[in-house]
Amino acid sequence: MLSLDNIRVFVRAVELGSFSAAGRSMRLSAAVVSHRIRSLEKALSCRLFNRTTRKMFLTEQGRVFYEHCLDVSQALDRAEASVSDKGAPPRGLLKVTAPLGFGQRVVAPFLPRFQTRYPEIDVTLRLSDYLVDLFTEAVDVAVRMDRLPDSSLIVRKIADVERVLCAAPAYIEKRGAPKSIADLEKHRCLMLRYPGSRQFRWTLQRGGRAVSAMVAGGLDADAGDVLTQWALAGEGIVMKPLFEVAGELRSGALVPVLPDNPPTPVTLAILHAYQRMAPPKVRAFADALAEEARDHIETALAEARPGKTRKRRVVG
Repeated sequence: MLSLDNIRVFVRAVELGSFSAAGRSMRLSAAVVSHRIRSLEKALSCRLFNRTTRKMFLTEQGRVFYEHCLDVSQALDRAEASVSDKGAPPRGLLKVTAPLGFGQRVVAPFLPRFQTRYPEIDVTLRLSDYLVDLFTEAVDVAVRMDRLPDSSLIVRKIADVERVLCAAPAYIEKRGAPKSIADLEKHRCLMLRYPGSRQFRWTLQRGGRAVSAMVAGGLDADAGDVLTQWALAGEGIVMKPLFEVAGELRSGALVPVLPDNPPTPVTLAILHAYQRMAPPKVRAFADALAEEARDHIETALAEARPGKTRKRRVVG
């Protein structure tokens, strides 16, 4: 008799292309995944995969079996979702990761209200400007700006986020304001460092086209809010999401740099690894946070540009 759990493991292994990736996504070891696949092959009396040291491929029998299993897996996900949705409110532990700046300004203040609405969901929040791996870190939901991952994750786009180059008036008085993108080479640019970064580039807009500029400055950090603090202290030019520095721009603590050549927008998105049907706790969180994030960005941009009509660039 075929095990439904083993069928789900098989489907996941085909989708992600390896036993180890399937195991990470299902919180199983690669050895357990391999054992379950062998159990299926034994029950079916046929080989489902041909494996080499680096890759694995479906056999012809495996391909036919996968096509039928996919229908079974999807039907099971729909059945489970319908029961959990109607029988009980969202519940369980939800592990969330978000960038420091966005997490402190939006996610952290939002979570107590979210938990009041969904008291049976316990939330663990991890704030980091590093790109946390959802599989290896056992994270349910990630909020990210800019760098979107491989296609094995489900991406829900919230908004295109405008960015700005800015600096403190004290820096401009001391060093002058760059007049062109090329002038940035002569300035102290404050950089957000990702693991493995060796060179820093900013992508700006000129005449409707994206232009890449090599920048440097001697100060970089792995936390965006540190860069903001340095910029406020007059240490250099920083690139930030506009909504994160809206208050500082309005007060004059920071001033725009190269306003005719703004940075290209970045994507704000919610990601999870549930391929078929996300659990109710994940869907509830994604829906509520998307609305919260849009409202926050709208309000911050209105404060940054009072009296101006702004074209909203939000994707539902």
